[in-house]
Amino acid sequence: MSYFFAATLGYLLGSPPFGFLAARYCGLDIRKLGSGNIGATNVFRNLGWKWGVGVLLLDAFKGWLACFLCERFFLTGEAAASTMILLAGFAAVMGHNYTPWLGFKGGKGIATSAGVLLFWTPMGFGAALLTFALSLSLFRMVSLGALLAASVLPFVVAMRHGAEALFWVCLMMCLVAWWKHVPNIKRILSGTEPRLGQGGKDLNSKEKKE
Repeated sequence: MSYFFAATLGYLLGSPPFGFLAARYCGLDIRKLGSGNIGATNVFRNLGWKWGVGVLLLDAFKGWLACFLCERFFLTGEAAASTMILLAGFAAVMGHNYTPWLGFKGGKGIATSAGVLLFWTPMGFGAALLTFALSLSLFRMVSLGALLAASVLPFVVAMRHGAEALFWVCLMMCLVAWWKHVPNIKRILSGTEPRLGQGGKDLNSKEKKE
């Protein structure tokens, strides 16, 4: 039963669509702007860096808070406690990606995954952040940086922690990130993915025409 509560707690904590709410506050629908994604990158491009940073921090906080509260409320000394905390973190990512408040459509889970990492493995978080920063400086594509960071993470965690539950959760978060970035991958391959500083292009209408 504890697993159910941990997953439910994580999912509900991950579900608030802060990017959507920020845009609504500004009188806009972020789903109709730029890439149509509710995440921090699209908010940054269309609402400005202050809103983007705010959404980024809030989305990351969801993942961290899910793990933190699960540790406080469900940690009863049993051997499976750490697995329950990881389950809560992964559920928070899924709550962000498939939020019930927007018809089970949401973001891509990168920031929320970062919050989970920051709670569990600061070293893994640092490695992913460094990979992202290097990729962004070289290619100036946020999506590519996020994908490379997500791909590096399971290997870093495996070297540090072995094939423990944390590794498998990181691997699942990596696979989810790739799945959610399929439209970005197509644009990267076709050379149409926006680069940093290009602003909010209406990619939704362009993809519909194609």
